[in-house]
Amino acid sequence: MTQQSESTTTSTTAEETGDPVPPAAPAPGRPDLLPSSSLTDPHPLAAPHALTGLHPVTHPHADGDLHTVTDPLPLPPAGPHPPAAPHPLTDPHPHPLAEPRPPAEPRPLGERRMWPRSFVDRLTAPLPGLRAFARLAREGAIRPRADGLADIPSLPFEPGPLPRVDAGTVAVSWAGHASWVIRIGGLTVLTDPVWSRRIMGTPARITPVGIAWSALPRVDAVVISHNHYDHLDAPTLRRLPRDTPLFVPAGLGRWFRRRRFSRVTELDWWEAAQLDGVRFDFVPAHHWSKRTLTDTCRSLWGGWVLTAPEGTRVYFAGDTGYGHWFTRIGQRHPGIDLALLPIGAYDPRWWLRDVHCDPEEAVQAAVDLRARRMAPMHWGTFVLSAEPVLEPLRRVRAAWERAGLARENLWDLAVGGSRVLE
Repeated sequence: MTQQSESTTTSTTAEETGDPVPPAAPAPGRPDLLPSSSLTDPHPLAAPHALTGLHPVTHPHADGDLHTVTDPLPLPPAGPHPPAAPHPLTDPHPHPLAEPRPPAEPRPLGERRMWPRSFVDRLTAPLPGLRAFARLAREGAIRPRADGLADIPSLPFEPGPLPRVDAGTVAVSWAGHASWVIRIGGLTVLTDPVWSRRIMGTPARITPVGIAWSALPRVDAVVISHNHYDHLDAPTLRRLPRDTPLFVPAGLGRWFRRRRFSRVTELDWWEAAQLDGVRFDFVPAHHWSKRTLTDTCRSLWGGWVLTAPEGTRVYFAGDTGYGHWFTRIGQRHPGIDLALLPIGAYDPRWWLRDVHCDPEEAVQAAVDLRARRMAPMHWGTFVLSAEPVLEPLRRVRAAWERAGLARENLWDLAVGGSRVLE
């Protein structure tokens, strides 16, 4: 299977044109769920990674324990946070952008800027080579076994109405995967919106979208973490008015402007912009970018810290492995009230550890950030790797308990669920 590159003309892939996908038979007792057998068919080598943007990164010593997670410390109580202590995980090649600094002044919205041709120097681990692909082909572990798919009907899916909020209320609602509806400072912000039933190179969703598009209020802004297909979905974005404010990583603005979006703000790591009193800070992640055969690391990747006018702060991690950036983010943005952290798509570990947190690492990341609460994401929606579908939830709950953290601060929402920050 080869990738189809996106054209600058009107020619696009079938998925990008929104052509209908024949519906699969629903799982018993649940609407719009695929039967387990549809996920066990052999898949071409690397197709689920290269086509969805989940191409993992390997380390020269991938069989070793690169990211050793220390015993986590309890999360701090509410109130202003002191600077976080240095994390024992050392960065052998610190990047100049890693030094703690005060938050940057917001940049102008929609500013046109020149960017480097490549951001490969931002990688924190090398991209995989032939030896890693050969091992993956030999082991063939890219999808769960049949027993790992048996729990699909048990995945938590509880769609409900969006909370009623005012300008002083912050609420989050999980549509599935990395798609959140964040109500903050009177704005409705979407993160990595994917309302499509299917993305390139993967089976269809195993849980429906938790929030109907028709149930959304006016979308005031969208933040994008990177350009992989499970985070940047063209059919979903086409539903938005072309004057919707978009906040995207450096180098990705051209993709949106080709689609006639007129209010696109590109940011580098540690840069910020502001919309109607809400601050949008773009922060680093341990990941990478690729959407076609020829654009590896041509645009940046990262997460977002959203800060309400009164100071409530929500961190959306996007897609990331575990590493030193979490401590640095917590130092530059103290007082994170809620961290939206990925916990899925981590097995086989040697293949995905550098780009995707496992549940235990996500809990440690919340501690490194000194976040008061954590909401897991990036699991239970698309089958992108080999772990059993319910395992991420079980493991994150166990890791949270082992860390001695207050159960009410783990917001393990069902798809479609919402919570309000008091």
